[in-house]
Amino acid sequence: MNKKHIVVLSGAGISAESGLKTFRDSDGLWMGHNIEDVATPRAFKKNPQLVLDFYNMRRRDVAEAIPNKAHFALAELEKEYNVTIITQNIDDLHERAGSTNVIHLHGEIFKMRSSLDESIIQPIKTDIQLGDVAPDGSQWRPHIVWFEEPVPLIEDAALIMDIADIFLLIGTSLQVYPAAGLIHYLPEETPKFIIDKKIPPTGELQNLKIIEASATVGIEEFVKGLK
Repeated sequence: MNKKHIVVLSGAGISAESGLKTFRDSDGLWMGHNIEDVATPRAFKKNPQLVLDFYNMRRRDVAEAIPNKAHFALAELEKEYNVTIITQNIDDLHERAGSTNVIHLHGEIFKMRSSLDESIIQPIKTDIQLGDVAPDGSQWRPHIVWFEEPVPLIEDAALIMDIADIFLLIGTSLQVYPAAGLIHYLPEETPKFIIDKKIPPTGELQNLKIIEASATVGIEEFVKGLK
């Protein structure tokens, strides 16, 4: 018997309950910085030290964070379902909770890549220093998709949305594109669930159930609804 395919689109709200800060809950500042000063190619060109310092701190924050009940519940679903997690998050909390099929749309904090060739990637658990160079001689940079950069995995994610038997949106404001546009690739007949403390606008989505709660609380209702 083929297992049903659950596709999850997760965002910062699921990691917030593990203590990782989001930037869209307040005034657009992320840990005291304007996004354009730390999360764009222009920022890295203008002040690489500031950008490296910023992501070095993010890496330390993620290393200290631990997965929460929502992460573990999604991993547990793999016992009965095929589960694909498409995440906007750069942390590895889904993987540490046990999820085995995770697509990181916006990159991964524990990887670094060449500034010139995005295919040159290496793991990194410590800090990236100014002067640390890739094999091609360019400065290492965080393996993060910054604002104003293309999202290489977006087409793969769209294809996966198209074959979802069940869809869950958890902890994302649907404000960051192109990730937010992925919901439009879902088949109309696919049951859709949204878990968030602030339910984002979803247009004319059909077969939609809204669970207005935090990720760790809402995931329990979602799992019960599957039975």
